[in-house]
Amino acid sequence: MGKYFGTDGFRGLAGVELTSTHAFLIGRFLGYYLKKLSARPRVVIGKDTRLSSYMLEYALASGLASSGADAYMLHVTTTPSVSFVCGSESFDLGIMISASHNPYYDNGIKIVNSRGEKVGDELLDKVEEFLDGDGALPILKGEELGRIYDHSAGRNRYIGYLISLSRFSFKSKRIGLDLANGGAFMIAKSVFEALGATVFVIGNEPNGININEGVGSTHIEALCKLVIDKGLDVGFAFDGDADRCIAVDEKGQVINGDYILYILASVMKRSQELAGDLVVTTIMSSATLTQALEGLGVKTISTKVGDRYVFECMQKSEASLGGEESGHIILSKYATTGDGILTSIKLMEAMLEEKCTLSYLCRSFSPCPRVMKNVRIQGAFDFSRLECLNLRADSTCGYIDTFIDGYRVLIRKSGTEPLVRVLVEGEERDKCFELATKIEEVIKNG
Repeated sequence: MGKYFGTDGFRGLAGVELTSTHAFLIGRFLGYYLKKLSARPRVVIGKDTRLSSYMLEYALASGLASSGADAYMLHVTTTPSVSFVCGSESFDLGIMISASHNPYYDNGIKIVNSRGEKVGDELLDKVEEFLDGDGALPILKGEELGRIYDHSAGRNRYIGYLISLSRFSFKSKRIGLDLANGGAFMIAKSVFEALGATVFVIGNEPNGININEGVGSTHIEALCKLVIDKGLDVGFAFDGDADRCIAVDEKGQVINGDYILYILASVMKRSQELAGDLVVTTIMSSATLTQALEGLGVKTISTKVGDRYVFECMQKSEASLGGEESGHIILSKYATTGDGILTSIKLMEAMLEEKCTLSYLCRSFSPCPRVMKNVRIQGAFDFSRLECLNLRADSTCGYIDTFIDGYRVLIRKSGTEPLVRVLVEGEERDKCFELATKIEEVIKNG
C-alpha cells in the first residue's frame, strides 16, 4: 500500500485526510497523463450518497477538464456500474467516489482502467508522486480545455445489462432489499421489479449522512427483521457502493460471502461453468469452506484481503468465481469487480433453478464458529506488542495467521479503516470469544 492509496483506493476522513484539493490534483494529473495517450481522453465518474461526494465529484471533474480531458458524470451510482460503463463504452478511465462500508464522514476515490479493472500500482505511484510534488503541470486554455457532460444514460444501460442477465422471471417471489442509503438506491429496486419480483425496501432514503447507518451489509440485523416480519422468500443487503452482497434466507439466517461462494460453486460446477473447478478465496474465508468445496471436487486458492487481489488471482489462474467472506463476489464472465446486485441475481437464479429455498441450498455447508473483533487504533500498529501471546507477524505478508490450541487466529490491519481486525475460529464459540477478547485487550492496552 502507498501513502494515499490502500487496498481499496484513496480513503480517509473527508475534508481532512481526503480533501477537494486532493481530488482536483488527482483529476489534474490523470487528465495530463491520459493526454499523452489520447488527444481527447474520456473519463467516467460515479459517486455514492455521502455529503462529501458532491464536493469531490466536482473537484475531480474540474481537475480533469483543466488538463484537457472530458468528464462524464454518472452521478449517484454503484462501483460496479462505473466498471461496467468504463469497459463497455470505451472510456479511458473510470473513477468512483465512495468509502464503501465506512461511515458517512469518510470518503474515497477508486480508479479503474479502460477494461473496468482497478488500476495497478504503477499508475497509483505516479499519482502519489504528483500529490507530494509541486503540482506544476502545463496550463491549458481555450479549446484545449475539457468538457463536463451528464452521463446518467450510462447508469441506465447498466440497469438494462443487469436485467438481461437473469434466465428466470422472479414473478411470485417476495424479496427484501437493504440499500444501505447508498449508491444502489436508484438501481436495485428497479432491477428486481423489472424481473417480476414483489420488492420490500429499507435503507432507501439517503440524506447525505445516513449511508450505512444501522443498515446495509454491515448491519444485517435490519434486513433479518424485515424478512421475518414480512414473511419474505429472501433478502439481500448491499454496502454503500453496492460492490458486496450479504443475503438473508427465509428463516432470517445470515448468508455471508462464504455461503454464497459455496452455493455458486455448486451450481456452476453442475452446469460446467466453473472454470478449472476452481474458486479464489481470501485468508478471511472459513477453513471449512475449503473443506466443503473439496467435497464437491472444487479446488481453492487463497489470497490477500481485497477484491482487487481476488480479481488479480482469478486472472492469473483463469478462475471464473472468487470472493470474500464480507460479500465481495466476482463472477468474471459478467464483471471485473464485486457486484452486489449481480450476486443477488445469481443467487435468485440458483433458487429458481433448483426450485428450493436459500436455506436448502446451504444445507451441506456449515462454517465452524468464529468471532470477529474490530479494534480501533491510532496511527500505525506495531505487531510486536502481541509477542507476549507468542504471536508474531510474518514479515513477508504483514499479518498473523496461526493456530493456538487448535483454534485459528488471524490478525491483520485493515486497509480501509484505522482498525486491527481479529478473527478466531474453532470448535467452540465461547473459546473463540475468550481468545479474541484476550487479543483485543493486548491490542488496546499494549
